[in-house]
Amino acid sequence: MKRQSRSLAVRIALSFVVIVCIVLAMVSAALYHATNVALSTRADYQLIARVEHFRSLLHDLYTIKEIEARPRLFETMLGDRQDVILFRRAGSAPFINVNPEQMSLPPLHVVPVTRPIGLDDLYEGTRADGVRMRWVGAQARIGDNGEVVEIIAAHVMTQEARVLSVYLERVWLNVIGAALVTMLLAWWVTSRGLKPLKLMADKAAEIAPDRLSARLDVAHAPAELQSLAASFNAMLDRLEHGYERLLQFSADLAHELRTPIGVLIGETQVTLAHERNVAEYRNVLESNLEELERLARIAQNILFLAQADHGEQRIEREQLALRDELDTICTYFEGIADERRIRFDIDASGEMVANAIMCRRAVGNVVVNAVRYATAGSVVRLHGHADAAGAVVTVRNQIDGDIGREELGKLFDRFYRGDAARSEFTESSGLGLSIVQAIMRLHGGSASVDTPEDGWIEFTLRFPASN
Repeated sequence: MKRQSRSLAVRIALSFVVIVCIVLAMVSAALYHATNVALSTRADYQLIARVEHFRSLLHDLYTIKEIEARPRLFETMLGDRQDVILFRRAGSAPFINVNPEQMSLPPLHVVPVTRPIGLDDLYEGTRADGVRMRWVGAQARIGDNGEVVEIIAAHVMTQEARVLSVYLERVWLNVIGAALVTMLLAWWVTSRGLKPLKLMADKAAEIAPDRLSARLDVAHAPAELQSLAASFNAMLDRLEHGYERLLQFSADLAHELRTPIGVLIGETQVTLAHERNVAEYRNVLESNLEELERLARIAQNILFLAQADHGEQRIEREQLALRDELDTICTYFEGIADERRIRFDIDASGEMVANAIMCRRAVGNVVVNAVRYATAGSVVRLHGHADAAGAVVTVRNQIDGDIGREELGKLFDRFYRGDAARSEFTESSGLGLSIVQAIMRLHGGSASVDTPEDGWIEFTLRFPASN
């Protein structure tokens, strides 16, 4: 079963919680280590100061007999009731033995009486329950008689361990509290920060086939979302344009198919209304065949355009002589050109790289369009040349009247016919120039139209040298 997606606000909030926990953990660990070092150093200095104080007392105030007579005096000088203090002669049993927990002495290096005690003279130990201990041993001189005794002292770091334990508990409580507060604040801030995305989603939800003109507000969107909104609007522009073209294409296609279908139905109904002889039935079938062939051409052209628009169609190319290709095409259309007393003037040289069949179809569609709309009795001029950039074929013809810029831009639209009254010479479906543009796009070239001078129109096909 597919796992439900987690909210983006929750993801960001959890990310902030993880970051805060990591940062607090690092800071707390550093502070914990620093506190531990500080407490340990403080305890070490106190232990050293205590032993040095005992050294001074033994040298200035007491004899051994006085020390033995007052053991509790030294017990009261301990830092903690668990601490250890021993006074002994070298190699003898202690004559002062304050060791509440009867801990065994570790091997110690006793500091000579002539040298003060330093931090390096302390030894690390542990009690049975794991609590740390610090040991130190030092010699002390008794009075002026020169007798030397050893002082063994130890400090059990129970108070320091308790402080560190309380500190660690507070650290965990602070980390947990900070994580909860961070999660709530991050969720609140993120929810407010993502509100523009919610507004964009609500606006996008309003878009429907009958409301493709709706657009996102780029100007008032956050800076980080302006590029997204602009890209979304550009996508909607393309969709709207494509949808409008699809609607227009569907309407034009229905209109284009309605005529031959209507002719087929009408002629068939009239024929079936009465008994006919064989010749009449044959005439009707021939007429129906012409309409069916027309429908087949329309379907074939539409299929070609659909494949050119929605697929990466690979085409085979070859070297073609411009003069030979234009001569072949003009020869093919000489019949319909003679009907309108139109002649061809060809000026071409060089070679082009193109698919032979598609190239002839593209140039042929432009030529037949010129024959169809050229002024009767005029000349259709075909020019072709090749250079390093590729080959260029131009077809120029005279026209009656002028063509406006708006109409000129529609000539490559599907099912567009500039003057239906002249389509009697060659049947037109309004797809010829659209196919020309599709073929040129497949070649990586271009097709364009212009009116270089009054009364003339010129189509230009540009074939690249390679693709």
